[in-house]
Amino acid sequence: MPAEPAVAVVTDSTCDLPPGLAERHRITVVPLQVAIGGRSLAEGTEDVGAQVAQALSAMQPVTTSRPSPLAFAETFRRLAADGAASIVSIHLSSELSGTVDAARTAAREVAADGIQVQVVDSRSLGLGLGFAALAVARAVDAGADAGRAAEAGIRCAYASSAWLYVDTLEYLRRGGRVSPAVAMLGSALAVKPLLHLADGRLEVLERVRTASRALARLEEVVVEGAADRPVDVGVQHLASAERAEQLADRLKARLPTLGELFVSEVGAVVGAHVGPGMIGVVIAPAAGAPGR
Repeated sequence: MPAEPAVAVVTDSTCDLPPGLAERHRITVVPLQVAIGGRSLAEGTEDVGAQVAQALSAMQPVTTSRPSPLAFAETFRRLAADGAASIVSIHLSSELSGTVDAARTAAREVAADGIQVQVVDSRSLGLGLGFAALAVARAVDAGADAGRAAEAGIRCAYASSAWLYVDTLEYLRRGGRVSPAVAMLGSALAVKPLLHLADGRLEVLERVRTASRALARLEEVVVEGAADRPVDVGVQHLASAERAEQLADRLKARLPTLGELFVSEVGAVVGAHVGPGMIGVVIAPAAGAPGR
């Protein structure tokens, strides 16, 4: 077993990293919680994503909550006890969740014990956060201290872009992620919304008349956004695996400088707010690319 690094890396379960990847890069993942029909489940366990999709399709209530400051404090203390001299903790956009605030509260608490934690707001979600957490871990593996590793994560996150197709804005409206007026407009016009991540917030980019046209437009936006840069790409979905795989295959053919490509179902927490049928794409500077 390799020695534990002097800098430990922490993120949260909305990072949506493929199975085994966090462990391989020694990234500690703190789970958010999902409540379905009164049952509280930790994201990443018990096939929660499928349960969320089923509950939403059946119009059952689904709610989400951030990790507690105590959960973060316990994680930080455990990592310090295991030999970490300092910790970088990078998380879901503060515009979408209180997870960063909980991590900051815990960081202040453990500072009294001499545990140094740098908390980073990725201003992203899903694999946008996942790619940033990987950038932090790779910087640590290359010998970076906590400050330089945190900067690597910030550079990756801020140079990344994310777009989402959703069948309806209703789920985002319920969770307060878009305004009721915007959601009502989408429903009234019977359009399919394309969203993008702007300064940590989900905003409507375009409204397209049909699902097929919206997905075609999503593909074009991603190709335009990647341009000729070396990029890593994540294609995510909720209960729409076939469409996600088809989009991934088309992007492979159209992105000659493609690095890593991940295709996965979105985590339960993000899924609870976007609803079944969602297709999302994240592009990030490829690992090893200049500026990464």
